[in-house]
Amino acid sequence: MRHLLYNEYMDCRIEILPNSPGVYIMRDKSGTIIYIGKAKNLSDRVKQYFQESNLYSRGWKLPSLLPLIAKIDYVTCASERDALVLEEKLIKQYQPFFNSLGKDGKTYPYLKLTLAEDFPRLQLTRRVVRGDKNAYYGPYPKSSMIKSLLRFLWKSGYAPLRPCKWNFSREKKLADTKINTCIYYHTGQCPAPCAGKISYEDYRKNAGRMAAFLDGNFGNLAETLTQLMHAHSDKLEYEQAAVYRNFLHALEHMKERVLVGRFKDEKITTAMQNTDKLKRLAEVIGLKKLPAHIEAFDNSHLFGREAVGCMVCFVNGEKNHEHYRRFKIKTKMPDKGGSDFAMMEESVYRRLRQLKRNPSQIPDLILLDGGKSQIHAAFNAFERADMFIPFIALAETHEGIYLPGADESIKLPLGDPALNLLMEIRDEVHRFAVTYHRKLRGKATLHGTSLPTNRKD
Repeated sequence: MRHLLYNEYMDCRIEILPNSPGVYIMRDKSGTIIYIGKAKNLSDRVKQYFQESNLYSRGWKLPSLLPLIAKIDYVTCASERDALVLEEKLIKQYQPFFNSLGKDGKTYPYLKLTLAEDFPRLQLTRRVVRGDKNAYYGPYPKSSMIKSLLRFLWKSGYAPLRPCKWNFSREKKLADTKINTCIYYHTGQCPAPCAGKISYEDYRKNAGRMAAFLDGNFGNLAETLTQLMHAHSDKLEYEQAAVYRNFLHALEHMKERVLVGRFKDEKITTAMQNTDKLKRLAEVIGLKKLPAHIEAFDNSHLFGREAVGCMVCFVNGEKNHEHYRRFKIKTKMPDKGGSDFAMMEESVYRRLRQLKRNPSQIPDLILLDGGKSQIHAAFNAFERADMFIPFIALAETHEGIYLPGADESIKLPLGDPALNLLMEIRDEVHRFAVTYHRKLRGKATLHGTSLPTNRKD
């Protein structure tokens, strides 16, 4: 049964997949995409395919698919909603044989607020028309929960808009016969701008309030829904409590970012190439999980003056400028120059202290620019901070990879995906450190406190 549950030639160690939302792309030996799926947790979802208990859960599909899988690529996403939208885009583009859904040309629905009308309505649509003066929100893959939440908001009077399909305006009034036959008007469920029950200005305020809500300005609605959920639960009214729980889930779904617009064809190709690099790096240095989040450290100084340490961050093989950090070195330097060992220890230690205050930012791997000395410096920093994160060093002289406790470095051939990634990250942190040092040196020179710049950084 092993050959069916796990193809031993498959180019993917599924245990190192990240625990994050994304899309997984299964290929056969020729590289043809045969299945595309989405997941809230990539690691957990892909592992389910290779569990014997799930083998016949989808009829013929899974037993037929598994022996054909030779490689699994993936693209991480900002949210589960982002993954759903990207999955749809890729299925339409590649038409994989084992995907039965998503090939029909349909798209996920959007909410359309018809601001081009005097009295706007809120509609569900699969067609976005740019430049038509209406507002579009979404897409919303889980549209049923969104519709239920909006129905609740409408009935509760949060931002009541007319639910009818009639076209009318301030100049073009609606016929009395249509007003008199409208059930929403007679039951008081509609603000009835057609009958003059609400002014144009007040109705547009309602529309503005709905627009603000769809933009993510939920006010205290989440708190109100939570209170209602707990109140019904305390009364053992679990079905009604579940309704408000689902409303809260709908709010979370609406808050999720959708960045799928950035996934152009070349972006998807780059993302998959980056995962290959990360998988190769995990294999080379023996990591059990994919090093999706890497932080790298380097120092720069001139005879110990204007000494700085810097850290850069790469997530899924791409620069994450938001998490870059700079450190002015406080350690006293020797009289005749600097100490790269001391500077590296201080930089790493100060970053570790930050991470202890915010554990959600802890990286999967730390990369040091240097060799054995930097490895020892990092050991000291970890000991002082009373924590540990997997780390390695990359020596610029011969591009050797040093692991903690190893006597010799790992030398990969030029062009190796893992080495290419490490060199890119190392070069970026070096650039960042030198730039910061030169900035401080320029300020010091301006104030007459810096030494002559007759040596390279």
